[in-house]
Amino acid sequence: MSHPLSRWAAGVLRDSLLLLTRAFTRVRAVRPPGEPRAEQTLYFANHNSHGDFMLLWATLPPALRRDTRPVAGRDYWLASRLRRFVGEKVFCALMIRRDASQPGPSPVDQIVEALHEGSSLIFFPEGTRNIGEEILQPFRSGLFHVALACPQVRLMPAWIEGTRELLPKGAWLPVPCRCTVHYGTPIQRLPGEEKDAFIARARQALLALRPAQAGRT
Repeated sequence: MSHPLSRWAAGVLRDSLLLLTRAFTRVRAVRPPGEPRAEQTLYFANHNSHGDFMLLWATLPPALRRDTRPVAGRDYWLASRLRRFVGEKVFCALMIRRDASQPGPSPVDQIVEALHEGSSLIFFPEGTRNIGEEILQPFRSGLFHVALACPQVRLMPAWIEGTRELLPKGAWLPVPCRCTVHYGTPIQRLPGEEKDAFIARARQALLALRPAQAGRT
């Protein structure tokens, strides 16, 4: 059990980071009718910077935010005591290994376990940040295996617009800019749908949310 002082410090830092995120980005959410809903959801999004999950998190109502955890690479977030504190205590991140050669449990098994425990999750199916010229990197197979194991969980695409400008690679301080999170209609794996077909459909559902100007470099 964490120390009361540690919980207090994590809460203060969490609220401060949310306030700063909103101040720097004026982030807004674009949602389909009827959203957001108080239902267990895996949000799958594009990934351009370490600030991505903060923007999505900041657009969730407080009651949903409390139950929503980012899925994060443990190689980055456990690299220092400060990052560990922020990842584990401030954001309650689900730490997974991104390299199959590393020891430890399967990332899919960890995600499925967290979903079975009732958490909602923020997941980046590209697997790593997109710092190249591609609009969206190929998806890894994890989203399919999660959909197969947890058919009751809503899979909601969310296109995060603006984080390349907000937190460029290598930067520690954000650059003020306007950001938007475009939420789509939840998808599910269709009966008998194979991995490649599902991944292609999920990727297209995410790309369909991208505003025309987001493709410019």
